[in-house]
This record gives sequence, structure tokens and C-alpha cells, in this order.
Amino acid sequence: MSGSNFVDYIKISCRSGKGGAGSAHLRREKYIPKGGPDGGDGGRGGHIILKGNSQLWTLLHMRYTRHVMAEDGVGGSSNQSSGAVGKDVIIEVPLGTIARDAETGEVDFEITQHGEMKILLHGGKGGLGNVHFKTPTFQTPRFAQPGEPGEEKFKILELKLLADVGLVGFPNAGKSTLLSVVSAAKPKIADYPFTTLVPNLGIVSYHDNRSFIMADIPGIIEGAHEGKGIGLRFLRHIERNSLLLFLVPVDSPNIKKEYEILLNELKQFNPDLLDKQRVLAITKCDLVDEKLMEKLRKKLPALPSVFISSVTMQGIDDLKNLLWKHLNS
Repeated sequence: MSGSNFVDYIKISCRSGKGGAGSAHLRREKYIPKGGPDGGDGGRGGHIILKGNSQLWTLLHMRYTRHVMAEDGVGGSSNQSSGAVGKDVIIEVPLGTIARDAETGEVDFEITQHGEMKILLHGGKGGLGNVHFKTPTFQTPRFAQPGEPGEEKFKILELKLLADVGLVGFPNAGKSTLLSVVSAAKPKIADYPFTTLVPNLGIVSYHDNRSFIMADIPGIIEGAHEGKGIGLRFLRHIERNSLLLFLVPVDSPNIKKEYEILLNELKQFNPDLLDKQRVLAITKCDLVDEKLMEKLRKKLPALPSVFISSVTMQGIDDLKNLLWKHLNS
């Protein structure tokens, strides 16, 4: 998914439909000069609805949509005929989309299931026709209820990627390279920092036709939670991952310290991230021999870890087994 095609934040102006007015019609026919009230109810205004679609990965299709307006309900008519309901507007969004109020920042709901539908703005109720106001002592009400107005608000749609495994590491830690060898994803790879500017998703095949989803999140730097680098913009995508895979290159001056810096950035952004399962992968191990790896093992942080090389495929199967074990524990 190229940078220009990845959109994870949209602000739109929404207006649901207003309800149709009730009818104040009085029945008048040739042989029934005083038939009484027979005005029908007005139709409900159209809702604005979000619907989950597992085939979408981005909010790109909403990029140029600035105004979303649902249809108004139709007024009631004679013979107690109700007006037509205003047509709903259904917006399909990727799984992991959060809807929030643009003014208050309050979260309305989130879409996490395929086909799940939730109302973003309710249409106004239709007004009651005069037939509802008839009483034994008030036989001919000549009034009806107007329809309720629709809602009009600015809404923010924000995507947090749903993935089983999220890759966490500094720029050039080998995240994109790993994703490219364990899945069919083709992220941009180069030997300079911040090659990855948008999250990438890949489906990792496992034994017996099983699989899990891995997300390559753009590199974090120290101070990302304060807005440094580009990490802050994408840290929210890590919130939805079931397991965090930390990647630290084998040529790092201090593997344990680098891991702790990454962990601290996550903690400062959202302390709840520390409750997620964590696995450590030491990357680029084709640069060192077995003797040096044995030395490094004694200095690693206390969490499940594996030495890998995406170039020589060293340890890749071990990594898959470790991830699968923890995802299903």
C-alpha cells in the first residue's frame, strides 16, 4: 500500500435527514362530508451509518468526501398513508475504524467486525398525523406534528489497524525486510532511516493453512510520544495488535537499552500497551557468528527472544513458531 494511498484520518461534515411532517388532512368524500381526521404520519429521516468491510485497508475512498447528507423523510398524506422513510447513507469503512465527535473528541463507537453496522447520526423522527390527536371530545383536530430535525455534526473517522502482530523498532531495524520475507507484502526497503512512511500489512502463512496478520509500523525514535519523528502519528496502530514483536539489530551498541527505550516510548504514549504480550527478535544475525550470538544471549532482556536474519532466513521458522505459540496461548 503506497504512501499516497494510505489514509487513516478523515474529518467529514455529516447531516442526517429530517423527519417528514405528519398530515392534518380531514376526510371529505361525496357521501361522507364529515369523515374526521385521516392524516398519516411522516417518514423518518435517513440515518448515516458506518459498516465494516474486511476488504478495505484504508480510508482512501473517503479522502475527497467532505459532506455526507442523508435523505429527508417524506410527509404523511391522506387516508392515513405514512410518508416514505428517507434513504440511509451507508459508509463502508475498514475494520478498526473509530468514530469520534470532532468538537469534544469523545469516541462514539468502533467498527471491528465485517458487516457490523452502527448509526453515526440518527435521522429525525417523522411527525404524527392528526388521526393520533382525535379524542371523544375533540373529533376534528386540524393540526399534526412536524417532523424532528436531523442531526448535523463534524465527525472524525480514525483507523487503527487490526493485526495479530505489530512490529516495533527503530528505523532500519529490519521490520520491512522481515515482513517481505514472511508474507507476500512488498514494502519499500532501503538502507536509510524512515523508508517506511505508512503502516504495511502482511498475511504470514503458518502450518496447515493457518495464518496470522503482521503489521509493519513506521519506525519509532526516542521522543516519539512527544511528537518527534513520525512515530506519534502511527503509534495508535500498535494499540490494536495482539502481540508486539520488538526488533533490534544485532549490531546495536546495547540491545537491552534499545529495547527499554522502545518500551518506554510505548508506555509514555499509552501505559496499557505494556499489558500486551511481547517477543524480541534480534535481526541481521548474518553479520555475526554463533560465538558472538551466545555472548549476546546472556545480556538480553527477560522475555522470549530469537535471533534471525531475513537475508539468510536464519531463525525465521523459529520466530513463526514462537509467535504462533504466544498468539494462541
